[in-house]
Amino acid sequence: MEIALEMKEINKIVAFYDKLKSEQNVACALATVVYVEGSSYRRTGARMLVSEDGRWEGGISGGCLEGDALKKARFSILKGKPNLAKYDTTKGDDHQIGVGLGCNGIIEVLFLPVDFISNQNPVEILKRAILEPEIPLITVFKSEQKPELLGKIFQYRNDEDLKFLEEICSIVNLQKEFDTLDKSKNLHIDNHTRLFFEVLPSAIDVYLFGNQYDIYPFMEILKWLNWNITVVSEPNKIEHKTGINIISPENLDIHSFSKSAAAILMSHSLKTDQNNLRLLAKSNLKYIGLLGPKIRSLKMVDELKESGIEINPSQIFGPTGLDLGATTPEEIALSIVAEIKAVFSDRKGGFLKERTLPINERTQEIFNFN
Repeated sequence: MEIALEMKEINKIVAFYDKLKSEQNVACALATVVYVEGSSYRRTGARMLVSEDGRWEGGISGGCLEGDALKKARFSILKGKPNLAKYDTTKGDDHQIGVGLGCNGIIEVLFLPVDFISNQNPVEILKRAILEPEIPLITVFKSEQKPELLGKIFQYRNDEDLKFLEEICSIVNLQKEFDTLDKSKNLHIDNHTRLFFEVLPSAIDVYLFGNQYDIYPFMEILKWLNWNITVVSEPNKIEHKTGINIISPENLDIHSFSKSAAAILMSHSLKTDQNNLRLLAKSNLKYIGLLGPKIRSLKMVDELKESGIEINPSQIFGPTGLDLGATTPEEIALSIVAEIKAVFSDRKGGFLKERTLPINERTQEIFNFN
């Protein structure tokens, strides 16, 4: 559930920032994992906000680096300057932070002091980025020739940013290179300049078509994950809960689905689910889950095809859910949510012990310009 938890953590960091700001601007620093080599508990983009009085929100590891990170964050606050720290858990040095954890990785963390007055401080930029996840964030975390650029963060969105990038990177046709990047990567421009190109994850939108008792476990799991929840049902047939959007079927606009939207057909009525599938077949949804046994799903799809409705098989997941041996409504909801996460992460949902690539594959991606 990394994407959902990442957004949940970012939202908590922003809330903590607002709290510190209301406490007469209690000084703080933002720590961000900008580079990972080998294995690590957290991947690039993991963050924690540390206040000068020792409070923090978020995390950059499983707890092993946070103690030292508190010290380095407070040092960055004291100096008023960015600081890049490298943690190497591959060496057997007893004095190395994190040694003995078994992660066997190298993690680099950038510490940035926060200036509450500036609307260009790292958390304010992060705030804006949450609202525009399609616009990448770029962080300069190594700039030996121009040290004043260390820690600069901006959104790659216009000609001014492009001009700045080409200046620090001394590269022509940079826009062409950047436009090919669709997910977070480390950018090694040369031996002197390194950037962290970050695509913030979009929250997954889940549309639940139904109003029976088994819809409520879904709501609880999705709320905990901080995913967006819409129940498609007559409003008088569903219990209204905080944070849940309820829309009647006739008001549903299938052209408004985001690229991170999924739908679950769980009305327990074959006719109703089939009518909803007929409607959704015209949408761009990446995931349409059909609750119930396989024979039921095949019947729905086959009858629609016979009536001339085009069905994209890559959209249909029926029966919906991973094979967890789930039997209760809570377990079934868990298996379906897990499958949705796997689909949007382009994973198969198998056992991690059988995976040959690193668990957090994204952390290994490095784009070399030279």
